[in-house]
Amino acid sequence: MEESTLTDIKTLRERARKHLDGGAVTEGYSADRETVLKLLNEALATEIVCNLRYRRHFFMANGANSESVKAEFREHADQEMQHADMIAERIVQLGGEPDFSPADLTARSHAEYVEGDTLEDMIRENLVAERIAIDSYREMIRYFGEKDPTTRRLMETILAVEEEHAEDLFSLLGNKA
Repeated sequence: MEESTLTDIKTLRERARKHLDGGAVTEGYSADRETVLKLLNEALATEIVCNLRYRRHFFMANGANSESVKAEFREHADQEMQHADMIAERIVQLGGEPDFSPADLTARSHAEYVEGDTLEDMIRENLVAERIAIDSYREMIRYFGEKDPTTRRLMETILAVEEEHAEDLFSLLGNKA
């Protein structure tokens, strides 16, 4: 196993004083920042679109089994917004600007905004969106790797919740997706 070399304290201190306008982005940041910001803004759009779809489904769900499904939709909507906030915060930490522009939100989102006509359609559309997010976030995580471990960990945290959402929705369909 190769032993890594640690930077001496004096050098660390000198580097920290350089380029203060970089904020949290130091010389040790090795990822392509523009690509990371693009990917994060796509993830931000995905989370916002998912929040909006879940919120619509919360208000439109009706029928005999709708109350428990509505509660699930509401919980997922709230969690998607929390994810959006976390991603926006990371974008700012990296010196970027979170793109909340509604003009092209659905074009930047990996997931689609599909309304669904029935309660089952709504559940299925949310499951499809969660599966898209799971795959795209896994790819992002691989891309970030060791070049941006903070963003990787953020997306791993979000991925775990998206996987829970998918399992919740799959269960609501009676495991017959």
